[in-house]
Amino acid sequence: MFNIGDKVAALDEDISGVVVSIKNNEVEVETTDGFLMTYFVKELIKTNITSELSSFISTDKLYKAIQEKTEPTKRSFVKEKKSRKDDFVLEVDLHIEKLVPSKRGMNNYDILNLQMETAKRQLEFAIKNKMPKVVFIHGVGEGVLKAELDFLLGRYENLKFQDADYQKYGLGATEVYFIQKKLL
Repeated sequence: MFNIGDKVAALDEDISGVVVSIKNNEVEVETTDGFLMTYFVKELIKTNITSELSSFISTDKLYKAIQEKTEPTKRSFVKEKKSRKDDFVLEVDLHIEKLVPSKRGMNNYDILNLQMETAKRQLEFAIKNKMPKVVFIHGVGEGVLKAELDFLLGRYENLKFQDADYQKYGLGATEVYFIQKKLL
């Protein structure tokens, strides 16, 4: 499956390099940083497989893709009006390291209280300033802070909350939308 000189990457780590030797199921890789690391065959993937992929691409699909790129597309000159306020999203990082210079002398109860007071204060600020959305970054951890945050948000009316965008924040954030009442 692997040959000496193949460019490979580790599946569970951000490490890539070149295959130096192969012994049974173990592959020795020289990383881009110059270190020698040993992996099992199932932990690696080839990264220089473009020649193998070229047989799967048909020439008409390739020709159509090139033609689509070269054909000029018509531009739309309709400009949408967007408020700068709609672009702004208040992001509140509730990690204790971001809230205090040192957590020395604080127990878990004190830390959680500080995080919840910060969340409540920022939530009130967002409501008062009619912000459309707030993102609370709480991290994954054991889920205690997320559970407390969900409980806090559940006590407010006129807001919805859900897990934030996974691509941007991962699993450790909650997005809050405020439902603005329209005056007639």
